Amino acid sequence: MTDPRLGVEDIEDLRGTGLIPADLAELYTLATECTVAYHSRTGWPGGVRMSYLRRDGRFWLTAVAGRDHVESLRADPRLTVVVDNSGTGLPGRRMVAVQATATLRTDRGVKDWFYPAFAARLHVADPAAFIRLLDSPRRVVLEVLPAGRQVSHDSRRIGGDGRGG
Repeated sequence: MTDPRLGVEDIEDLRGTGLIPADLAELYTLATECTVAYHSRTGWPGGVRMSYLRRDGRFWLTAVAGRDHVESLRADPRLTVVVDNSGTGLPGRRMVAVQATATLRTDRGVKDWFYPAFAARLHVADPAAFIRLLDSPRRVVLEVLPAGRQVSHDSRRIGGDGRGG
């Protein structure tokens, strides 16, 4: 149980406001996009919003080789994946940030299961057309394995939804 003053009198100590496993699973199921933060080759921190699929405890994403995030992850595979409840209809403000490492996959076996599963997850109107677009020569699939710290937040666990109300 969190301190009943939290969110009403202060929001300094947010320990105990993380997502419980069932709510984390719900967030991963309903959210289809994440923010990927990475070490850019330019020297500046980089970030990109991407659609994702979660399978076997991993995040699976896709992009085209040559883009900054792909080439930066090729050079340094460390990243943080941030998933939040924006656009999901879930109440409150929920988020999780997961430290991870990326492996860039180009093997046919991965693409053959990933593209149809990705199209189904995103509920595209014409899955076959979407799969044809994805299956391009420079396309890579990013297999993202959680490897470090995971931090989450659930504003419903804070008095006044964390806004003093």
